[in-house]
Amino acid sequence: MRNFLILLMLLLAVPLTKAEEVYGSELEGFKYPWPELRFYFTSQRQSVQMAYLELMPEKPNGRTAVLLHGKNFCSATWEGTLRFLQQQGYRVIAPDQIGFCKSSRPTAYQYSFHQLAHNTKALLDSLGIDKVTLVGHSTGGMLATRFALMFPNRVQQLVMVNPIGLEDWKAEGVPALSVDEWYARERNVTATMIRNYERSTYYVNEWRPEYETWVQMLAGMYRGPGGLTVAWHSALIYDMIFTQPVMYEFKNLRVPTLLLIGEKDNTAIGKDLAPPEIKSRLGNYPALARRTGAAIPGASLVLFSELGHAPQMQDPERFHRALIEGLTH
Repeated sequence: MRNFLILLMLLLAVPLTKAEEVYGSELEGFKYPWPELRFYFTSQRQSVQMAYLELMPEKPNGRTAVLLHGKNFCSATWEGTLRFLQQQGYRVIAPDQIGFCKSSRPTAYQYSFHQLAHNTKALLDSLGIDKVTLVGHSTGGMLATRFALMFPNRVQQLVMVNPIGLEDWKAEGVPALSVDEWYARERNVTATMIRNYERSTYYVNEWRPEYETWVQMLAGMYRGPGGLTVAWHSALIYDMIFTQPVMYEFKNLRVPTLLLIGEKDNTAIGKDLAPPEIKSRLGNYPALARRTGAAIPGASLVLFSELGHAPQMQDPERFHRALIEGLTH
């Protein structure tokens, strides 16, 4: 009994210790599973750097996969998929986009999916990579769509994992916020808020100890000395997401497309601001997934009926099985 109580006390102490950790505005102090590499370039008259992870396979299949993270994610949150695709023979690259995680947050920057697509292409050009399998999750799905529309000859296959932007929230009636209003909201972000949101939206009210790492990754930046910088760029990025829908252009995609979607997802930017009659119809992923699958020419759709916004993290084995079965060879 005594040993059990000691173990329980140690387990309970872990979150308290983690909660004290703070990270820099470019996630300084948080360790990724592999050393991050850096791509230095000029964008909008500023010198910036893009952090990225790259894994080389032991038995190459000749293909490269590029993994694009979501709004509340980083390249490191792709850890399981990075390892899996490497084992399947892929060269795998996962960048932190400008404004996110370990990459630059420039003093002044006009965020657009077009700009982030150009940045991603510049990274690939610097590495001498031509065609890629492009995997985008959440906001990364919006970016992957934009990249595939802009540079279709660079995309062997587009894979979208619970992408957001499958509906136009502004057109649906969600009130538009100014950047200053987004900033005021972001200044109040806490680990508890992040955890509660992720539990209900990403993991269908399930929680595992490994999820806490990603909560503290985000919360540590907001707690850190650059917390206001993080909040400001987050506000600019929310404005980009809200005002730059890609759903109207799904019909223009001309690359093989695979949709992997957890149906328990309910993500809708600004949903909490909407009147009840509007809020109730937003984030209906079972309907949105099917509508999107029909809108994209020749798309394949795989649904996970019991999974949420992050199926690659909630059930990695099932997700990776569906991923590899859906990839063109």
